Order: sequence, then structure tokens, then C-alpha cells
Amino acid sequence: MVQTSSPHAPRGRAPYACRPEDSRGRLHREAESATRSAFQRDRDRIVHAGAFRKLQYKTQVFVYHEGDYYRTRLTHSLEVAQIARSLARALGLDEDLAEALALAHDLGHTPFGHAGERSLREAMRELGGFDHNEQAFRVVTRLEARYAEFDGLNLTWETLEGLAKHNGPLSAPRDSLARFCEAFDLELAGHASAEAQVAALADDIAYNNHDIDDGLRAGLLEIEELRAVPLVGAVLEEVEGAYPALERGRLIHETVRRLIGLMVDDLLRETRRRLAEAAPDSAAAVRALGRPVVAFSEDMRQKERALRRLLYERVYRHYKVNRMTQKAERVVGELFALYLERPDCLPDAWQAAVAEAEAAAGGAAGQAGRQGRARVVADYIAGMTDRYALEAHEKLFDPYSRL
Repeated sequence: MVQTSSPHAPRGRAPYACRPEDSRGRLHREAESATRSAFQRDRDRIVHAGAFRKLQYKTQVFVYHEGDYYRTRLTHSLEVAQIARSLARALGLDEDLAEALALAHDLGHTPFGHAGERSLREAMRELGGFDHNEQAFRVVTRLEARYAEFDGLNLTWETLEGLAKHNGPLSAPRDSLARFCEAFDLELAGHASAEAQVAALADDIAYNNHDIDDGLRAGLLEIEELRAVPLVGAVLEEVEGAYPALERGRLIHETVRRLIGLMVDDLLRETRRRLAEAAPDSAAAVRALGRPVVAFSEDMRQKERALRRLLYERVYRHYKVNRMTQKAERVVGELFALYLERPDCLPDAWQAAVAEAEAAAGGAAGQAGRQGRARVVADYIAGMTDRYALEAHEKLFDPYSRL
């Protein structure tokens, strides 16, 4: 164990953990905080960001007005952060970095979850493309306008690296990310820190289990359908054997709670095995391994795939969700088409952003100018909540709506 006199050094920190006192810094130099580590400061900036507050009204599977009990992007992000922080503590990693990455990972999601993203991706297919992970990076490096001296949140290299590599190394990054790396190289071709890997798998643990919960409560999924899924069926049998008269609501909660525990325990066992085998002595050594060090066992991966197949077939493709999906895709697609052709319908600040993007591309005429305008329109729509997108669509397309 490396000893340090830093006041921000956590107890029990492993040699392969990221160290805030050894951070590679920020794109824009700032004086360090006397009360918080660099990663704690990143976490706090994310929590105070406008994009983070908007997650309250951005949905996972259900549109915001379908019920107050279903998870939103905000509650999901908080649940991911709790799992990530617990995993990081158990592995001797920096909890604050893992938490910051978990809280920020969904900042780039459009309204209406994956339905909105599909529609925006299709609209941007010939205009530079759209990806919610890249959009989260744009939010924290450019779109948040809170500080006098820079755009974005000016997060540390380690947090930006983890966001950029949320799904692993990037061999062909999109233009905006590639341009950013020209000024602040995030070494995209390599693996991210162990903290970033923890945050990514905490995301998988959270949404798999919580979509079971929401799917059951919404009536899209029946308990009987879960019995044939290897991981879930065994836990259901265990809970019903221990509590034969348990009411349905408690049965669901207890089952989901135990499923999360099983996945967490499996991840810790497999990760500790990999760490013992590779013996990394620094965060840099973790990045240089050429393979993930945080992972599920092969047995758990197979069981997780079976669970995902069930969720896809019975929840994400349920006819009620399909009905919502087609409405959401139409709303996003129609908003994009209108704003692209009539940017004068955008708020003043966004009209100014369109003019700036077109000027940087050499003028409004031509493909480059159209791409610049489209990127601004995509940024505007991606930042909408479900509620705001529905209201904007009504104002623009319903002749009886008040402006």
C-alpha cells in the first residue's frame, strides 16, 4: 500500500486505485480546493449541473406522466452511484471518482429514453450522427454554461476519460471527441481506470434489476415468466421457500434485492481474481492490461444475457411500450425537422448558437453549414425533458395550442 500524507487520501486505498492528488489535471487550470479532493469536486459539479436536474423528468422505459413510481434517469443515476460507490469501497478504489462517473453517465440521454435517441440518431444519420455517450461528454465539456472562465464543467482528466470510455476503448471516436482529445488527450484506444469500469458495470446491475421491478409493477411482465430465467428463477424459489405467504410487492422487492446482491458478489469475486492474477501496482497498470479488470464471471455473464433477452422481449418490446415508443419517436423527429428548417423557432440563445456554428463552417449554405446547424438542434432537443418536448411539440404542431 502506498502511503500518502494527502488530507484527501481515503483509508484502505489499493495501489491500483486512482489518486486525486496524482490527477492529470483539468483542461483549464484551477486552484485546488482546500476542503475537497479533485474527484469530490467533479462529483459536486455534476450534481449542481442543470443537465443533472433535468434527469428527474427524463425516463428509462416509461414516459414521465405514466406514473410517479417508475424510475427516471435521475433515480436510476442515484441507484447506479450507490452500487458503484459500494463496489469501489470493497475494492479499495476511489469512491468519489466512481460516484462521479455513475452520476454523469446518463447526462447525454434524450427525452423518452432509447426511443428518443433512436429518432435523433436517425435524424442525424447524414449530419454527423448522434450517440448519448458522446452527448454526455459534450454536456460536461461544452454545453453546461455555468462558469465565467470556461465552457462545461472542467472536470479532471480521469473523470473525462471514464465518461469517454463508458463502453470501453474507442478506436474511431466521433469528431467532437476526437477534436477535444487534440487539446487534452484522453488516450481513447486504451482501457479506462478500474473506477470507470466499476461505474459501467454498476449501470448494468442497476438497470437489469430495476427494469424487472418496473416491468412487474407496470403489468408488462408476470412473476411466472421469471421462473424460467436461470438467475431470477432460483432467487424467486429461494424467497418463496423462506417466506411462503409473502405478499406480491414484498416478493418483488426481496427478489430484486437478492439479485443485486448476487450480481455484486459475483463481480467482486471475479474482479479480485483478475486483480490477483494481473497484480497491477498502479492505475496506469490497470489501463495497460489490455483487458478489463472489473468483470462478471462467465457464468454470470451468461445468466445476465438470458435476463436481458427476457426484458427485451417482454418489457422493451411490449405493445404498450411500442405505442409510447412510436409517439416519442414522432415527437422527436418532427421537432428536429422543424427546427432544422426553421431555426428562427428556437429560443434566442440557441438561434445565436446556430449562427455561430454556421459561421464556423463557412456559412449556412452547403453540407458543413447544415451539419453545424443540425448539431445545435440536436443539442437543444437532447437537453429537453419528456415534459418539455411534449409541450414544445404541442405548441408547434397543434393550431389550438397557446404559444
